Amino acid sequence: MHYIHPMSSLRSKIYGGVYGQALGDAFGMPALLSPAQTRARFGRITGLIAAPDDHPVHAGLPAGRITDDTEQAIWLAREIIREGGVTLEGTARAILGWYDAIGGDSCIFVGPSTRRGVAKIRSGLDLRQTGLGGDTNGSAMRASVVGLIHPGDVEGAAHDAALTAIPTHNTGVACAAAAAVAGAVARALDPSADLRDILAAAVEAAEIGEALGAPSLGASVARRIELAVSLARDELGDDASRIQAIYDLIGTGLPASEAAPAAMGVVALADGDPVRAAMLAAELSGDADTIGAMACAICGAWRGVEAIPEEMRETLRLANPDYDFDAIAQGLFELALRKAAG
Repeated sequence: MHYIHPMSSLRSKIYGGVYGQALGDAFGMPALLSPAQTRARFGRITGLIAAPDDHPVHAGLPAGRITDDTEQAIWLAREIIREGGVTLEGTARAILGWYDAIGGDSCIFVGPSTRRGVAKIRSGLDLRQTGLGGDTNGSAMRASVVGLIHPGDVEGAAHDAALTAIPTHNTGVACAAAAAVAGAVARALDPSADLRDILAAAVEAAEIGEALGAPSLGASVARRIELAVSLARDELGDDASRIQAIYDLIGTGLPASEAAPAAMGVVALADGDPVRAAMLAAELSGDADTIGAMACAICGAWRGVEAIPEEMRETLRLANPDYDFDAIAQGLFELALRKAAG
């Protein structure tokens, strides 16, 4: 189902989705492997800060710097804008362009599924074969931009997100995770949606995405989203205990069946507020930048760009001069309008 939006509202939501992705990524970037480690080092991360010099992955990155999560999302968005939609070939070009731009062969934060997928793409293998076996969160971390061109259209977003997963992550579990993020973002663009609608859309989209990927082992992303949301809504706990429960029972590692459900738990716990979601994702730790990117993209798309303070947006712009968030958001907005017009 498609929805008619006031143009100013849709523009704010799409800009919010782009800036939310970057905000959650940069907030989570300095976090450590567990909530206990992050608390011991930082107390609580409440702003955009640099990674410590001994960080296992992001050592030396300055405050506000994005990581591979948002970098890949931006590269993918550029191809979607250029082509006027999602294609396998455009996705592959985006991934290869990003990989070469960051010096992927020697870059520590290229994920295992993406690295294998890139090698197979370069070998000339069919793009529906290059991602077989990829079951980590790389497809989900870049999928928010797909949702941003499908206002209110959860099914369309899920199908396109699964398509963007296939070159590097052609498994049911990874396609489900990518579809869940894009579907939640698409639903968040509907001006009448509430938070329960958005989280229900994530489950619906995950079920669609799972059926579109190659058969694979792994827990159900849809069922784990439901579990993560129930942990976030535990009336007997406080935020710290709910965060610990998500960390312990859902996980915050590389598997797609951990990161995407954990992100939905963060969305629920933050009540859809992108800044609060960024803080909670950082506190959750583990692959906090990926979880934060997904969660805050959804929250930003729901609440709009005004929910992210201008000073934070300015920090993100200054820390990432190679990535023009406003131009990407405007391009996605214009494409969303064209698609809505039929």
